Amino acid sequence: MPALHLGPHTIAPALVLAPMAGVTDKPFRMLCKQLGAGLCVSEMTTSDPRFWNTAKSLNRMDHAGEPAPVSVQIAGTVPEVMAAAARHNVEHGAQLIDINMGCPAKKVCNAWAGSALMRDEALVARILSAVVQAVDVPVTLKIRTGWDAAHRNAPVIARIAEDCGIAALAVHGRTRDQHYTGHAEYDTIAAVKQALSIPVLANGDIDSPRKAAFVLRHTGADGLLIGRAAQGRPWIFREIAYHLATGETLPEPGVAQVRDILLAHLRHLHAFYGETSGVRIARKHLGWYAKDRPENAAFRAVVNRAESAAEQLALTADYFDGLVLAEAA
Repeated sequence: MPALHLGPHTIAPALVLAPMAGVTDKPFRMLCKQLGAGLCVSEMTTSDPRFWNTAKSLNRMDHAGEPAPVSVQIAGTVPEVMAAAARHNVEHGAQLIDINMGCPAKKVCNAWAGSALMRDEALVARILSAVVQAVDVPVTLKIRTGWDAAHRNAPVIARIAEDCGIAALAVHGRTRDQHYTGHAEYDTIAAVKQALSIPVLANGDIDSPRKAAFVLRHTGADGLLIGRAAQGRPWIFREIAYHLATGETLPEPGVAQVRDILLAHLRHLHAFYGETSGVRIARKHLGWYAKDRPENAAFRAVVNRAESAAEQLALTADYFDGLVLAEAA
């Protein structure tokens, strides 16, 4: 898989952790980068300056010690406000700005942000132009195939994006009204790729090395965006990179290795958010790591009652130590 070039930045491999609200925080981005992702995009940050100094926004804008290049996703509907948000994030360490026109969440779309913007092509052009002109860093865009099955206008939006100076485009193979139901389709992504000269990344249902290879072949995309499949399985990036490079399949990490990755992830969450918030935020990750493992429901029922970092770490270590012993038996 060739590297992806975004301005002065080389993204290798061209495997990108997709921005996910409440998931792709700094601890998770740094972990995915260690485990093979070429680029990790921050969770969506608001363009509204009234919220830039809240604890949540300050956490989302914390990039200290994060491997370059730092990519920050912004969302909003007003071109001038989006331009100001892009400048603000660049001043706070962003080396790439990503614009969200792919989020299907109701609270985002009701504000006409996210994928709702795809209904107004003229506004899309104004937002993209304003952001590209506001900053000296590459600007990328994430979209869906359209608003609904009758309005698959991704090729039109893609052409607008290229004309406005967008450096790369990611396309999720679903319409907004599908949310995450049904199956992603890749024909629209292939059509977008064929029409553009800028890099195009495919997104949607890429959950295994073989699926990654299929999607690249089918779409001709320059890279892949991986979201939900990395939850509880951040090593998927190195598995995909290895398969694309060699045609071989990398063995899944053993239980002991998963335990060590998870415990390090928990410690980073506790340190980053503080004990109380870190323990709470870690719970969803614990659920994802334990998914499909023996007795996972019983483990989650116990570990989710842990109130302290020490207790959460001890219960997690005990559970995975038990799995290690069972694997060896």
